[in-house]
Amino acid sequence: MTSKSRKNITVKAFKARIQHHLNFHAVDLSHSIDKKAILMAVCSSVNEIVFDKLQSTNIRRHERNSRSINYLSLEYLMGRMLSNNLHNLQLFKTAQAATKELGFEIEDIFEEGHDLALGNGGLGRLAACYLDSLATLDYNAMGYGIHYEHGLFEQQFYNNRQIESPDEWREYGNPWEVCRPEAEQEIPLYGHVETVAETDGTLRKVWHPGQIIKGVPWDVPIVGYNCETVNVLRLWESRASSHFDWEAFNAGDYQDANSAQTQAETISKVLYPNDSTAAGKELRFIQQYFFCACSIKDIIRRYLKHHDDWSQFADKFVIQLNDTHPTIAILELMRLLLDEYRFSWDNAWQMCKQVFAYTNHTLLPEALEKWSVELFETILPRHLEILYRINEEFLNGQVDKMWPGDTAMRRKLSLIEEGQQKMVRMAHLSVITSFKVNGVAEIHSELVKQDLFPEFHKLYPNKLTNVTNGITPRRWLKACNPALSDLISKKVKGDWAKNLSLLSTLTDYAEDKKFQQQFMQVKRENKVKLSEEIKKLTGVSVNPDAIFDVQIKRLHEYKRQHLNLLHILALYRRLLENPRLDINPRVFIFGAKAAPGYYLAKEIIYAINCVAEKINNDARINDKLKVVFLPNYRVSLAEKIIPAADVSEQISTAGKEASGTGNMKLALNGAVTIGTLDGANIEIAEEVGDDNIFIFGKTVDEIKALNRQGYDPVSIYNSEPELKSIIDWLDSDYFTPGKFGELSAITQSLLNDGDHYKVLADFVSYSQAQEALDKAYKDQAGWAKMAIMNTAMMGKFTSDRSIEDYANNIWSLDKNLPATQAVKLASGE
Repeated sequence: MTSKSRKNITVKAFKARIQHHLNFHAVDLSHSIDKKAILMAVCSSVNEIVFDKLQSTNIRRHERNSRSINYLSLEYLMGRMLSNNLHNLQLFKTAQAATKELGFEIEDIFEEGHDLALGNGGLGRLAACYLDSLATLDYNAMGYGIHYEHGLFEQQFYNNRQIESPDEWREYGNPWEVCRPEAEQEIPLYGHVETVAETDGTLRKVWHPGQIIKGVPWDVPIVGYNCETVNVLRLWESRASSHFDWEAFNAGDYQDANSAQTQAETISKVLYPNDSTAAGKELRFIQQYFFCACSIKDIIRRYLKHHDDWSQFADKFVIQLNDTHPTIAILELMRLLLDEYRFSWDNAWQMCKQVFAYTNHTLLPEALEKWSVELFETILPRHLEILYRINEEFLNGQVDKMWPGDTAMRRKLSLIEEGQQKMVRMAHLSVITSFKVNGVAEIHSELVKQDLFPEFHKLYPNKLTNVTNGITPRRWLKACNPALSDLISKKVKGDWAKNLSLLSTLTDYAEDKKFQQQFMQVKRENKVKLSEEIKKLTGVSVNPDAIFDVQIKRLHEYKRQHLNLLHILALYRRLLENPRLDINPRVFIFGAKAAPGYYLAKEIIYAINCVAEKINNDARINDKLKVVFLPNYRVSLAEKIIPAADVSEQISTAGKEASGTGNMKLALNGAVTIGTLDGANIEIAEEVGDDNIFIFGKTVDEIKALNRQGYDPVSIYNSEPELKSIIDWLDSDYFTPGKFGELSAITQSLLNDGDHYKVLADFVSYSQAQEALDKAYKDQAGWAKMAIMNTAMMGKFTSDRSIEDYANNIWSLDKNLPATQAVKLASGE
């Protein structure tokens, strides 16, 4: 079915499809139909089209034998898929009308769907955006990940504290996935390695595993926007290779009869199992190897299905490692080439160096993964042997050649970190092997060269590069903000959702009074909707005419939600001292989950909730200040918050945020950024102009200078009376009556533990920028211009541009276009 024939699907025809599928999903068609049944029927109707396109894509791909990008990521934060798929198929209005005739609002049907929350934050959401763009741009791509039974936990608040519960995202099945048992893989673990002498006198290694786990693939189709391509995200579920012991069951040992299955299924049970214990570390290590091994075996299976030898493997497949989580894939490909396919060492190593590329997402040392040698010895003994040889040849070859006799340099660059417990440096292995290593924003990529990997940059001067992150405008504007999308489409000629640079046309209307009014009316309508959602979720009533100030992201010290909290306390204190203080009413909106084992992050959530409870019930401040922490932040909730945001808080410590993508989503929807010169904030400022963003705080170089001089947060605390008063406030029982010091974990981190992320150093600058922002908002015409300029100048930050950068500068991909489009492209049309 072509795009033209899809556009010809009438409301009547689509309604008939839904009614047909209701036969399978509704219990009794003669009575009222359940919303879940209508959801499944609509999804099934859409899938008829999706899987037809998928088959056409596969046929075209096999005919063209085009180069494939294989994206390995431990996280995919996909969100709900129905709305996005309808928009990408150009069927949204058709489906909306068809469901209305059946007595349902399409938005209510969307609410019945579960988020595919198979990720933690920016890493997983970026991967989802990239899959969308790869399909939209007609590239031959396959995503690989884990089919978690439970995604990121559901978050609730009890007595203002975060409580985690399982995320049952597929409790009643997932309409967007299909099992592919024909592609299942067997994955070895544990055991020992034997050296075997061949008849020709050579030696080879044989790994005798102690356990075999089965990897079962589930495919989620990824629909490109307004094109003919559907790619696949393949997610691996772990199962026991022999999962039921009939002998034990018949002997009455019912529990042990199922133990192998239970143990195997644990691998794909939970996203990021708590690794604070030895058992947790082992599970997480196995989880990473399981997904990598399944994926590498599947890539080889796909290649050998169409090729008789290995001569074209590096020409046809490139493997992108999304952070260090998939690094074990390097060792697994080496193992298979050496042991299963009898490659020589040199040929296997050359092959690996030609197919892998690596994206670094962090400058934080604790986020660069290291695994103990002991874990490797126990679980992957053959991989450890391969690792040692890679390390030996690297140190004796490239390192000794560059720094002859330099023992310190050998120690620093070695894949093995010496110490009380020997550790394997996964980032080092990724850099040594990959033909390209990229950071994710211009400043981040420079800091990777200067601070993180300066020696590797000297060794490989052409290897380290940059690809600034991007977001898909299909989900993050067209689908989540339909009113603004419709307004934009009246002014912008062409398909801006596929060519985001077209939004620059809006600069012509930035000072047009009528357009300003229309733009801000859309914003207010979105704020009214969010106000209703806030009331439903928290019971707090907020004023849609107030400034909606939004900070939505993972809870981490470097993202500095507690800096935001200090400013809220300052405003609260000022209002108590002067209730007539001339400031705009402000609603501070937080959304964030803290990792279950991250104590201080959870204490920050607790503090924000305690402060919110006090402020929201204090009549003395005349509703000029409200604070809401929305529970269970996820993609579908972000889709409601982002269109309503006036202010985007991007306040990480300079040099700590690799890029950020929330900053792009918020700006695209007309929010004005207050932020540091960190990550992609710098590039956003370059695009929107200094007059349309509020920059504050110390730069990367100034932060480094503070560290060299010896940073003293206590001296700042003692020299800033307002800051001192609000920190002391946190130490009292004002926000936790009868519980003195209940919020002291924050003050402890800021004063006694050294304020590692320079919250106090940036507080005064942040407060001043907030005052400038408040003043700017009083000029509604001026603010409307700023908001419009932010939307207009986001063209650079589409994930389509990011993927084209990867495709042209790293992956060397050709588009997998249908024949008619390929002819037009070749002729210059």
